[in-house]
Amino acid sequence: MLFEIQTFGKKVLRTATKEVPEINDEVRKFVSNMFETMYAAEGIGLAAPQVDRSIRLFIVDLSPIDESENKRVYINPKIYALGEQTDEYEEGCLSLPTIREVVTRPTSLKIRYQNLEGHSFDEEVDGFLARVIQHEYDHLEKTLFVDHLSSLKRSLLKKTLNKIASGEIEIEASENFEL
Repeated sequence: MLFEIQTFGKKVLRTATKEVPEINDEVRKFVSNMFETMYAAEGIGLAAPQVDRSIRLFIVDLSPIDESENKRVYINPKIYALGEQTDEYEEGCLSLPTIREVVTRPTSLKIRYQNLEGHSFDEEVDGFLARVIQHEYDHLEKTLFVDHLSSLKRSLLKKTLNKIASGEIEIEASENFEL
């Protein structure tokens, strides 16, 4: 089942998320549908708020751009350390169609999370995966990548953001492949 991806202006993208209390078959089915939705939109990451659920869960699959990577599920994640070194990269978002801007982020992080079996993990991550994790984690914190831009950049995007919020600009999969 495909979910509708929530776009800029939808309240759920700015709503506090709650922990997933129990990892059960309902959660596993939800995650399966999230992957189906993400692939249909040609994305590489998707957070629960983007499909209208205010829970602390996101998914990532970098295999379209890095064959050594595979599906990852992060349930109740907590980033507890960020590296000092940063880099810039042009990001996009399934919830912000047509917008792509350069964002500066730390190149590494430490994250604690649960998987679909309920096992807890502590992981050190760097490179592009660290960027994607930070981007998706931001959704759980009511933050969109445009919030990381200067006020000048955001003001220049205001017209486009208003068009997204009003539904004038819709999601087109070919525009969303990359982060």
